[in-house]
Amino acid sequence: MTHARPLMQVPRAQIDHLVFAAATLAQGIEHVAALTGVTPRPGGKHLGMGTHNALVALGERVYLEIIAIDPEQPKPLRKRWFDLDDGNLMADIVDRPRLIHWVARTPDIAATAQHAGYESGRILPFARGDYRWRIGVADDGKRPGAGVLPTLIEWESAHPAEALPDSGLSITQLAASHPDPATVRRSLERMGLGEEIRVTFDREARVAAMLRTPRGLLSL
Repeated sequence: MTHARPLMQVPRAQIDHLVFAAATLAQGIEHVAALTGVTPRPGGKHLGMGTHNALVALGERVYLEIIAIDPEQPKPLRKRWFDLDDGNLMADIVDRPRLIHWVARTPDIAATAQHAGYESGRILPFARGDYRWRIGVADDGKRPGAGVLPTLIEWESAHPAEALPDSGLSITQLAASHPDPATVRRSLERMGLGEEIRVTFDREARVAAMLRTPRGLLSL
């Protein structure tokens, strides 16, 4: 008698942070502060990627990352993550920074990446100060699913949001559009993220977030 092999349990992923791109970090901080009434806190440099960031809490272990190319770092030997070497994207954010992507946290990035059903990138280790993490990075720097599917991250240290002050900001809804929403939804379901983001059809891939702020509801 042949017994079916049990399905491997895939670690459930969670929303970790939203990625908000700007032409300069100062521009991104100013833009988010003007929208929300909360000024993001400078984070640090991503050595080897040529970027730097600022953060603002969006609740418990969730944050908004403002990211930009760091002019003080040399051009990296590889493509920068999140499509920050893409000329069209950079032209798009010159005048108006915008939400371009999101990142999902998992306790076992290798297992989640193996069963997610999409190419989530090479798993690379990073460290800055007391923080250590592993994250999926595509060799060509592209965002998974043109930004709609999450980059995967596994924290091996404390979480950055734990050191951020309570901002009064939180995510009320995460939504996206994609030319092939059914395929995207299947991957999200495999990671336990099917209820975290609503994906509909459109010819262009986009991600959007509704935030609760001290100034009321805000769409990014």
